[in-house]
Order: sequence, then C-alpha cells, then structure tokens
Amino acid sequence: MLKEFRDFALKGNVVDLAVAVVIGGAFGKIVASFVNDVLMPLLGLVMGGVNFTDLKYVFRAAQGDIPELALRYGAFIQSIVDFIIIAFSIFMFIKMLSRMKKKQEEAPAAPPAPSNEEVLLGEIRDLLKAEK
Repeated sequence: MLKEFRDFALKGNVVDLAVAVVIGGAFGKIVASFVNDVLMPLLGLVMGGVNFTDLKYVFRAAQGDIPELALRYGAFIQSIVDFIIIAFSIFMFIKMLSRMKKKQEEAPAAPPAPSNEEVLLGEIRDLLKAEK
C-alpha cells in the first residue's frame, strides 16, 4: 500500500497540481496586496479620499459589550476588485499558454521513420526489380 501511495504521489499530474496550488496561493497574496495597498488607496483618492475598507452601513451602533451590526460593503467591493484582477490575470496566462501550444502544433512534425517491415519490403522490391 505504501508503494501504491508513493507511485500516486509522485505522478506528474499530482506534483504539477501541488506546484500550481502553491504558486496560485502566492499569486493571490500578491494580487490582494496590489489591490489593498496600491489600487484601492488610489481609487479612494480619486473619489475624494474615501477608504473603501471603512465603507459600511450601520444597522445598530455598538452598545457596551454588544458589537456594532453593520453591512461592510466596502470590503465587498474590494473583494470584487480582487476577483476581477485575479480572473483577468489567469485569463491572460491561459491565453498565452494556448497561443504557445498552438504554435507548437502548427510546426510540421517530421515524418515517422519506416518500420523494419517496410524497409525489408522495400529491399525485396528493389531486388525483384533488379532481376528483371
């Protein structure tokens, strides 16, 4: 059973998937930082100094040890921007991979070498032609 697990875990697809998950997680952090630390402050500045993470609609203010009840739509807007940027980046990456794969497919493949049977049949044909 241990051998079967090792064979499964070391298959190319599993290792490729693990690498993709790790890289995807790191890419998500980079995009989140870009949105939170660069894009949203600039967008807030353009919109008159609004901080999107602070945008909320308060249903009930905090009273003593009862926390405030609020609809935090600014954080939701920020998550939407994160998603759009990540989705667009993935789209562009897949498009680039498809283009490279298409170029590889367009390259003409070398004709396959004749099999041993074809070579022998060719030699027999040539010998028969030479005898006539």
